[in-house]
Amino acid sequence: MGLELVSNLMEVYTAEDPMAFDHPEGDPWADFREIMRIEWKMAFTYKHVLGKYSKFFIELADKKFLATECRGCGKVWAIPRPLCPDCLSITRWKELSGKGTLESYSASYFVPAFMKVDIPYILAMVRLDGADTLFTHQLRNYGELENIKVGMPIKVAYATEPVNHPMLLMHFEPA
Repeated sequence: MGLELVSNLMEVYTAEDPMAFDHPEGDPWADFREIMRIEWKMAFTYKHVLGKYSKFFIELADKKFLATECRGCGKVWAIPRPLCPDCLSITRWKELSGKGTLESYSASYFVPAFMKVDIPYILAMVRLDGADTLFTHQLRNYGELENIKVGMPIKVAYATEPVNHPMLLMHFEPA
């Protein structure tokens, strides 16, 4: 019995010295160049606390879009920030209308298979009314790609089906 006991074995090979020109006296790693390649499927379960951002996601589930407003300088952060990056004051929650303007976007035709999204995947940068910052998220329901225009009105749309991450409780679409 030998390597046939390894059911997920893909191959065994000897790797070449990638810097042979630098080792005229011989490969110092020669004893370690025999390589076994296997396929190893792993499943992980992560438990993650959303911490100070939890209220944002809780309110998304109730179809409310929250930002944070700095108590010091008054800047409104969407994506919410517990602490103002500009003046380091603690912020407070502020509900926004969910309407805004498309500032920029990117169309991706290659996304990881786990994402299970329509292609092209449109990542939109939106300035929400009442916010001083941009919020980046997926744009859906735009029809043809040619319909997407910088400056167009955008709104937050909320999930109607169960999701596996609270960030998927919302997306953007044309207003």
